[in-house]
Amino acid sequence: MKELTAKIKPFLQLLRVGNLAFIAILLYVIEKWVATPLLQLAQFKELMPWWILTLLTLSIVLIAAGGYVINDYFDVKIDRINRPDDLVVTRAISRDGAMRLFQVLSGAGIVAGLATAWWARSWTLAMMYIVIPGLLWFYSASYKRQLLVGNIVVAFTTALVPLTIAIINADYLRHLYGETLKYTPITGYLYVWIGGFALFAFLITLVREIVKDIEDINGDRELECRTMPIVWGIKASKIIVTIFLVATVVLIAYIAFDVLPFPYTWQSFSTRYIIFGLITPIICAIALLWASKTPLEYRRTQLIIKFVMFMGMLYGFVIQQNLLTL
Repeated sequence: MKELTAKIKPFLQLLRVGNLAFIAILLYVIEKWVATPLLQLAQFKELMPWWILTLLTLSIVLIAAGGYVINDYFDVKIDRINRPDDLVVTRAISRDGAMRLFQVLSGAGIVAGLATAWWARSWTLAMMYIVIPGLLWFYSASYKRQLLVGNIVVAFTTALVPLTIAIINADYLRHLYGETLKYTPITGYLYVWIGGFALFAFLITLVREIVKDIEDINGDRELECRTMPIVWGIKASKIIVTIFLVATVVLIAYIAFDVLPFPYTWQSFSTRYIIFGLITPIICAIALLWASKTPLEYRRTQLIIKFVMFMGMLYGFVIQQNLLTL
């Protein structure tokens, strides 16, 4: 059993199984806790069949897994410097094997995604499944070594994950109700509400990517990468990360207390969730970021940022409970 675990562990590490699980949960939360209550509030029944949601989730998870593999494929030299103990490609799997695994995962993800788009009759979704895998390839091969470009690409693709739920539901509505949709703002509501999650995911992912670049500065410098900490310096990078995190706090407070049509008091669960589950951890991440000096300390900062992302996703439950009372 120990031998089997030892053989499987590097592949689980290569595929970032924890991140893949997060993606699957995020899609379920956005569909069941945000999109479905919004549709019910507008007197529409739930549109997406369970098997479409499953196929959509599978396709995105497979493409993301392929992206992780090709990223490690191109990062062998950097990882030998930054994290030699975690090196998987060339140690547990050959570079040729990693390339074949990328092709299988990405190919299966594209097929499943195009099938999802065909059944949902969504040209927008189909185009995403053609563009995104190529974007992940060029990110790993080139973009991630360029100033801000790689960071923005990763943040953008992360933000697209929740938006796929808005896209597919909006296309279902158009095909089922056609011109009738002119008399209801439901399509706009789907994009605005889910777009809030997408914007949050974009900002938090962008922050995490910059912190990761600070952690990996030694290996990146050796390979002549032009990441933000190398080009502008660590202090400037910390200032920019702080600005993004403060902007995220302002955005959260504005949306929660001024945009969402929910009654908020200091005693409400939603208010406490926002303060202690989102804003307080962000403040802790800022403090730890400025105190960090070593790669291990920057990695701990990333863990707090991941926690913020997770808590932001679970805020969908709060939205569901409040929508059901409107």
